[in-house]
This record gives sequence, structure tokens and C-alpha cells, in this order.
Amino acid sequence: MPQDPKDQRGVPAEHGTPDVPALPRTFRPSLTRAVLICAGIAMLAVLTAVGLMLEGFTGGERLSFVLTGVLLFGVMLLLSRPKIVVAESGVTVVNLTNKRRLAWAEILQVNLRPGDPWVFLNLSDGTRLPALGIQPGIAKQRAISDARALRALVDTRSYAPEEAQG
Repeated sequence: MPQDPKDQRGVPAEHGTPDVPALPRTFRPSLTRAVLICAGIAMLAVLTAVGLMLEGFTGGERLSFVLTGVLLFGVMLLLSRPKIVVAESGVTVVNLTNKRRLAWAEILQVNLRPGDPWVFLNLSDGTRLPALGIQPGIAKQRAISDARALRALVDTRSYAPEEAQG
């Protein structure tokens, strides 16, 4: 009987066991981050140039163009913030506006299913934590590779209570 090329968590299965990456390691959507930061710089530059070059504007109107550019640049920086930092002591998930530190034992499963916008972590308290540091948007293969690496780390470092019972 042919086996499904995907495991139960939605990430395509590979032949053999994935290598466990060395720690510490940071997972971040680098290409998405570069695009967002460049777009923010471009918006800031264009709005500043328009505000300073157009004649007939008062100082306050010029300042509003510059401040709008600064605000948009800040939004782009905020959108480029997500990352997942793994270390010997655990995992830190940094999303847009919050940061959560997890012990290895708290993470039961790493999921990246087809169509998911980012990785989800199933936690021991029964909740799912979105981890925006791995997202398949622009770089799908990199996201799949990063999800596999994070899963390998979780599989080798997490403690499953049901294994201890018997």
C-alpha cells in the first residue's frame, strides 16, 4: 500500500530522519522581512520627498507627510518583527505585538499544513500558538525546511508524559 507523502501534521515527509540543527537558532522569514523593510524605507523616502518638494505647503502640512512616512515605516518594521528563537532552555516565539517564552516540555507538536499562513505550535495546556516566524508566503520551501528543523528539535527535546507512564 503506498504511503502518504505527507505526515499527519501536513508537512511533506522526507526520507529518513531530519537532521537536528545546532542551538541556538533563529527562524525568521528573511525574504519577507527584507521586502517589508525595503517597502517601508521607500514609503518614508517618497512621502518625505513629496512633503518637502511640493510648493505651497505650510510647515505643518510638510511635517504631516514626513510623520505619515515615519508611521508607515514603523508599521512595516512591526510586520517584520516575527521570529522563533530556539535555545537549550526553550523556545521564544516573537509575533507582531507579543513575545512568549516556552519550555521544551510545553510544546507537543509543530504543525504547518497546506494553506496555513504560518506554523502553529500545539501546547501542553491544550492551546495552539501561532508562530509567525515560519511562514510559507514568499519562500515556501524554506518555510517547510524550517518547520521540519523546528519539529526535529521539539521531537528530541520535549518530554511526553504518556511515554513515561508506560
